[in-house]
Amino acid sequence: MGKYKAVLFDFDGTLMNTNNLIMGSWQHLFKTLTGHEGDREKILKSFGETLAYSMTHMFPNEDPQKCIDIYRQWQKTRYAEEIEVFPGMAELVAELDKRGYKLAMVSSRTHGSMKDGLSQFGLLDHFDAVLGCDDGLEAKPSPQPALFTLEQLGVSPAEAVFIGDTKFDIGCAKNAGVTSVLVGWSQFCESCAESEFPPDYIIEKAEDLLDILED
Repeated sequence: MGKYKAVLFDFDGTLMNTNNLIMGSWQHLFKTLTGHEGDREKILKSFGETLAYSMTHMFPNEDPQKCIDIYRQWQKTRYAEEIEVFPGMAELVAELDKRGYKLAMVSSRTHGSMKDGLSQFGLLDHFDAVLGCDDGLEAKPSPQPALFTLEQLGVSPAEAVFIGDTKFDIGCAKNAGVTSVLVGWSQFCESCAESEFPPDYIIEKAEDLLDILED
């Protein structure tokens, strides 16, 4: 183990492929409220935001909680069938745990939903902490989620890496003084790399993270 002692993971779009599930949830919500599907590109730009924020901007004349309830209810019925681990990520998590790294999930998904997904693929026991949008902290790109999690792990920001797929993940990492890693399989990779929060590293394969950690 080199200078790094902990790895923080985002859930959606990083560890777990939930892209179709999220898009389906949004389109169901749009059809329920408006009778037609929403603009796909506009929806994609909301990925990584908290639902409360997105709902307020997508449907300014609707009760945000009503929108969230419709979105989540549809998603619950399809969650287990629609999600899958990105190639190599389950093996990476197991290897990092084996090597003694402390692992945590830091996501805008709910705490329980993440635990269900991790449990489904036998990954939950590898993680020392799971932080979700319902744990009462500021949303990414605020540094608070990363800093709070690192305090739980007993690790300093300089000893941690945050791996994510959106500018919100990278921004959270950089604002917290944590090394940031953008996944190359992110559908936002190009825009993230050129955003106000450029990542420290971009990886194309899950196992590439090991080279960064052992450098």
